[in-house]
Amino acid sequence: MLTTDEPLLHRGRDERGVVTLTLNRPQAFNALSEAMLDALQTELDALAKDDTLRVLVIAAAGKAFCAGHDLKEMRAAPSLAYYQRLFEQCSRMMLAIQRLPVPVIARVHGVATAAGCQLVAMCDLAVASRDARFAVSGVNFGLFCSTPSVALSRNVSRKAAFEMLVTGDFISADEALAKGLVNRVVDAGELDTAIEALASRIVAKPRTAIAMGKALFYRQLEAGIADAYADAGQTMACNMMEACALDGVQAFIDRRKP
Repeated sequence: MLTTDEPLLHRGRDERGVVTLTLNRPQAFNALSEAMLDALQTELDALAKDDTLRVLVIAAAGKAFCAGHDLKEMRAAPSLAYYQRLFEQCSRMMLAIQRLPVPVIARVHGVATAAGCQLVAMCDLAVASRDARFAVSGVNFGLFCSTPSVALSRNVSRKAAFEMLVTGDFISADEALAKGLVNRVVDAGELDTAIEALASRIVAKPRTAIAMGKALFYRQLEAGIADAYADAGQTMACNMMEACALDGVQAFIDRRKP
């Protein structure tokens, strides 16, 4: 039984710099309470300053990945100012994931609904167990999932995203894979193995190149094509001047390992 003394987040780290943050409100299906959002923000802010970080995995305890916002908490003291503050807090945390200089992998099992589905979409990569299900289901309660729609529409096609948003229907892990919401679908017993395989491939690459590339990837998505190419060319030129890239290219020419 979870007690009030249990931390909202469990934090693990290996010797390579792979950090795992595990949402730990299993009795509430890991709903994003204000306290949970604060805990995530604190960890993300600290990790943003950690030069030894290589990969972040966001996982969850219990039967579900994340059921979205804590609706009981949201309903307790309704006011426009409170809701504005809450959704700004959530959006700030979601953007902190994208702004981390390392890839963030969602480890998804069970349900990921509303802001929980948004959390999956905001992660750079996602691996789901075959039993996972996804929905932006606020519309079923009269609340269109507006903030989740920002992340969802940047992962899947417009029509697929809009259908999910206006119906509130669940999609399976295989459907999420086909729509581009997740990268891999595996049996539940293989979830950790698949996460490890993906993390290992990332850790084997130069951190500087990954950091520059991730920042550029998201910047250019929001720019016009001419500005995107200008930014990408400058980023690539700067990347090429890094020691790891110069040595890597020379190693390719010399037919040796970098």
